[in-house]
Amino acid sequence: MAGSVKAVVAPGIGMTSDRTRARMVERLRASGIADQKVLAAMLAVPRHAFVDEAIASRAYDDSALPIGWGQTISAPYIVARMIELLRNGRKLGKVLEVGTGCGYQAAVLARVAHEVYSVERIGQLLEKTRARLWPLKIRNLRLKHTDGSLGLPEAAPYDGIIVAAAAAAIPQALLDQLAPGGRLVIPVGVDEQQLMVVERREDELMKSVIESVRFVPLLEDTA
Repeated sequence: MAGSVKAVVAPGIGMTSDRTRARMVERLRASGIADQKVLAAMLAVPRHAFVDEAIASRAYDDSALPIGWGQTISAPYIVARMIELLRNGRKLGKVLEVGTGCGYQAAVLARVAHEVYSVERIGQLLEKTRARLWPLKIRNLRLKHTDGSLGLPEAAPYDGIIVAAAAAAIPQALLDQLAPGGRLVIPVGVDEQQLMVVERREDELMKSVIESVRFVPLLEDTA
């Protein structure tokens, strides 16, 4: 269930141990991540389970890692930072993630939100991710193969939308699917990217630039 801090798989050994994960969380805390619910979720979800065994020893480094198909798993800091911005200290009901990737961020989101929908454009990557997630039995997470730039209108509106790829411009479809009071966290830019937060306040959209980031580009259509 969302909010639980119980580990979702048996602890690993060495670089994939509970102790290693705890050190990662302490680094996040020292880096300014203050949301206790986010920190608890990062402690509970084993990042090494979402990367290939050959690079599992690097799973808790604060760096992005390759997951195939030209995609990456974001560094732990940026995952925690984006989810902290999405929550903004409030309860999250329904959340949309654009860019499932290896499923790590979706698994963390499922521990801080009541219901998570995650969409991925690369079909083969999504099938691999489904296999990774299956043993974890995350019951409040739903995955779909679709063009993420279009969002997922059939389940809208969302209290939060988080995008794991950089858009040249914020897709209007995502703005349209934000609930009143909802927040969109998205990297924007091509050569120079900025992490942005967009909040829907009644009939107004409030936009804030947070910090410089580096993400793979948000592509349209499916593969």
